[in-house]
Amino acid sequence: ADEVDYLGNNIAVKTLLEDVESSRLLTQVAQSGLLSKAQEAGLTLSKLEPLLALAAENKEILILVEAATPEVLPILPKLVDLAPGALPLLASAVAIPPSALSALGLASLAGAVGAVVVIPDDTVLQVAEQTLVVGLLGAAGVASLAGSAILGKIFK
Repeated sequence: ADEVDYLGNNIAVKTLLEDVESSRLLTQVAQSGLLSKAQEAGLTLSKLEPLLALAAENKEILILVEAATPEVLPILPKLVDLAPGALPLLASAVAIPPSALSALGLASLAGAVGAVVVIPDDTVLQVAEQTLVVGLLGAAGVASLAGSAILGKIFK
């Protein structure tokens, strides 16, 4: 299958943008109040500019983003499908202070360690349970800590 159309546009990206447009995702974002709540919490586009400048100054970030594109691109349509249902949650979550996210992240990581200690590893099923719990709590912990670090830099 072709990766680009006759104008040189990436077909997967073009299809994604058409899906965003047909689902009226941006209208739903506006109607959800997410942007207003983000602004009330102190998150404005002008506060995001330093992050964009940081990315522009560090070419490694852009290289990593470009290298990850083939793996990430197939996931994006699913995110577009899930986004409308997640908007109310995001609108509520935007008011969570970075310190609370840090605490949640540390608690998740502690829970992952606790699962290794508490759940015995005598059977394959118990090892699978340990792996699942550690994977979920570990990912949630890392995501929370990363989110708190990013929000902390934005809200400065």
